[in-house]
Amino acid sequence: MSRPYPPLALSFFDRAAETVARELLGAHLVSDCRGARCVGRIVETEAYPGPHDPASHAAASVGHTARNDPMFGPPGTAYIHLNFGIHWCLNVVVGPEGYPAAVLIRALEPVDGLATIRRRRRGRPDRQLTSGPAKLTQALAIRPSLQRHRLTEPPLFVAEGEPVPRRALVRATRVGITKGTEKPWRFYDRRSAWVSRRE
Repeated sequence: MSRPYPPLALSFFDRAAETVARELLGAHLVSDCRGARCVGRIVETEAYPGPHDPASHAAASVGHTARNDPMFGPPGTAYIHLNFGIHWCLNVVVGPEGYPAAVLIRALEPVDGLATIRRRRRGRPDRQLTSGPAKLTQALAIRPSLQRHRLTEPPLFVAEGEPVPRRALVRATRVGITKGTEKPWRFYDRRSAWVSRRE
C-alpha cells in the first residue's frame, strides 16, 4: 500500500514566489491521474514572481491575456502551459489572487509508482524519467484538463515532505528562457541526480 501523503495547506502557496519555490523543494507531487498513483519528490523549481519579471507569461509587456489568465487565479491552483507547442509544463499559482505569480516545477525524484512512470516514459533511463518540466508531466499523466485545479486535492496535489537542508540547497539562474536570464530564481537540491541542469 502506498504511504500517506498529507496535502499542503492552501496558505502555503499564498506567499511570494521565491519563498514558495525554495520551500517546495522536498515536498511531494502526487498524481492519481489515469487511475495510478505516481509520486515524485520536488528537487528543482523556478520562480516567476510577477509582472516585473520579463520572462513571466504575465510580464507587464504582455498584460492579462486568455493564455495567462490562470496565473491570476487563487494561490495553490495549477497553471499548465504549452512549451514549444508540444510540451505541457506544470506551474503552481502563488501569492494573492489577482496578482500573476507562479512557480514552475522543473524536476522530480521518483518516489512511488516507478513501474507506471517507466511505462509512460518507455525507453528512457531512470535518471531521465522526471528530470525536466515536460518529462515529469508525461510521467505523472498531467494534462491541460487539470488547468486551474486546486493542488491540495486529488487527482493531483502537493504533499508534505522533508525540507531540503540549507547546505544542499542551490540558488541559481533560470534556464530555457531568453529574458531575465540573470535572475537567481531557480532552486534545486544538489543531492539529487534528477536535477535538470546544474551550475
